[in-house]
Amino acid sequence: MNPSQTWPIPTTQIDAGTAATGVQALTGKATCDVHIAYVLYMTRDPQGEAATASTAVFIPSGDASVCSGSRPVVLYAHGTTTEKGFNMADIANNDEGSLAAAMFAAQGYIVVAPNFLGYDLSSLSYHPYLNAEAQAVDMVDGLRAASTFLKAHSSVQPSSQLFVTGYSEGGHVAMATQKVIERDYTSEFTVTAAAPMSGPYNLTRFVGQILASPDYCTGVGSSDPNCAVSVGGTLFAPLLMTSWQKAYGDVYASPADAYQAPYSDFMESLLPSNSSVEDLMAAGKLPADATFRKLFGTGGLYTESFRTTSLANTGSGLLGAAAKNTLLGWTPKAHMALCYSSADPTVFGYNTTDAQADFASRNVTVPALNLRGSTTTIASTLGTQAATLAGAFQATYALPANQGNEHSNAAPFCAAFVKGFFQNFVQ
Repeated sequence: MNPSQTWPIPTTQIDAGTAATGVQALTGKATCDVHIAYVLYMTRDPQGEAATASTAVFIPSGDASVCSGSRPVVLYAHGTTTEKGFNMADIANNDEGSLAAAMFAAQGYIVVAPNFLGYDLSSLSYHPYLNAEAQAVDMVDGLRAASTFLKAHSSVQPSSQLFVTGYSEGGHVAMATQKVIERDYTSEFTVTAAAPMSGPYNLTRFVGQILASPDYCTGVGSSDPNCAVSVGGTLFAPLLMTSWQKAYGDVYASPADAYQAPYSDFMESLLPSNSSVEDLMAAGKLPADATFRKLFGTGGLYTESFRTTSLANTGSGLLGAAAKNTLLGWTPKAHMALCYSSADPTVFGYNTTDAQADFASRNVTVPALNLRGSTTTIASTLGTQAATLAGAFQATYALPANQGNEHSNAAPFCAAFVKGFFQNFVQ
């Protein structure tokens, strides 16, 4: 895939894809063809040093009025991945990129979707995972690069309207990006509205809960009293540890202090990887646990001494880094909405409700769609469209059978809610 190359995806192909994956009821049929651009750009790593990254740019085109001229921009932040070659522009092989293109670009938005530092062709050897400031800078630089590309190569141009969203890790990144744009970049950009989805906003509580977990898990529910480790923890935690160790230098003295053998020999540089998770597990590079929760105890990733020391040091180390990247205590200026599931065993629902309550404490009302909430209550507070989405989600994915996949299953439903929310502000 060549940098700054564009190629068209017609509405018929987009509709065939959404029909085949079962999301067309959420995305709607495509109104616009989508041209995909792939742009390399320069940004800065957590130490402020120059680094390369790449972004997908999805550009609407076609005869309908919403497909040409000056179009609003959706700045989209993707979710956690362990795949080193992850590329949002490769929609034939990237489900999240495909969904973003169909949900937003095919409906008339320009979509800018950075691949983040550490992925695709990035020069950085690691990913600054859940580093709020660094990832926000990466997003802003990706947006700048996309704007420069569009001015030089496209008849479709970005309007002054900027919408920010993202899912999971991307929910955290989206919220951080809104915060940083409104604090540092108001001379360049104005956020019209933002809608972070299912992100780990209260990292102090989230990381603290995981550290306090016992060394066994008996179920997949976030309310299971025997397990406070999120589903996917053995993938997320090493990304987090490396990110914060590179940024702050005090998460551990050496990998052997944090990781049990044999993981201490390679875990610091394992993820993201060119090998699949399945191959890494088969090779003994990750614990052989299908729920990815085996962080502690015999066969787990981390030493007991690291767990107890981290819990005791709230002002430094792992919990100190969590506090730096917790997205509470700031006040959004632009319109914001949130979406999540209270039954999510991967990113626990209190991350959303804690953020919502924190904003409310400063008299900012932020609506939040709980896909597991009462549809009657949702209809009265968020409207019939949101209630219909929640009802469809609950009918499609019954609990407890589907709860292990609750986080991924919720993504397209939340994106549909976000699309409706953004539409309220499009001029």
